[in-house]
Amino acid sequence: MLGLRTCLDPRDAACQTVPMFEHKPRPEWIATEEFISNAVVHPDAAVEQAIRTAAEAGMPAIEVAPNAGKLLKLLVQLSGARRILEIGTLAGYSTIWMGRGLPHNGKLVTCEYLPQHAEVAWANIDAAGLGERVEIRLGPALDTLAALAEEDREPFDFIFIDADKQNNSRYLDWAVRLGRPGAVVVLDNTIWEGAVLDPGLDPVNAPGIIDALKLLGDHPKLDATVIQTVGSKGWDGFALARIT
Repeated sequence: MLGLRTCLDPRDAACQTVPMFEHKPRPEWIATEEFISNAVVHPDAAVEQAIRTAAEAGMPAIEVAPNAGKLLKLLVQLSGARRILEIGTLAGYSTIWMGRGLPHNGKLVTCEYLPQHAEVAWANIDAAGLGERVEIRLGPALDTLAALAEEDREPFDFIFIDADKQNNSRYLDWAVRLGRPGAVVVLDNTIWEGAVLDPGLDPVNAPGIIDALKLLGDHPKLDATVIQTVGSKGWDGFALARIT
């Protein structure tokens, strides 16, 4: 799986001075991922459109890999989730994968900060036939999560976190508050090219990732593990947790 942008809004001056963290995939990792994708995953035109339109819109290529997208879909199905919360939409790639794992009456709420990303994502989601299942909430995710807590809605069954790393711990806290007991939480980008062992590799993102991992291990309402991955997105990983 791949890392996300280091800044919430690239229009901000601070984002002009912080470079995108560089992941370093090896050719054999990429080739193996492509083999798995073609032999097992079978991504179709709708998810490929999400990648293409993201590139055309100038978005960074930071969506999850195809095998990771398929894993999200399977986790949704295996957990029997009917209500999904996604933090970080980008062009809707992972949204489409998870949305396809929902039953016909399922719903997915996804949080996106940038209007231009949300516009591209909605076109992709609608083209994939998921427009009736998906709701895009625009604005800072922490504000959106607080607003969701004030609404009269059922708790979420599945939460996927793939946004700015500085707020990972806050997103996990909200996942516990908004998820039901037994809900599944997936946190992307947990290894970050080994920056969890050497935060100096990325002083912007690594501290937030490390704090979130410690919270996963210490939180009384989370039972979690972390899986390392390699592929087109470099050396990374994801956390899988259950709300107790």
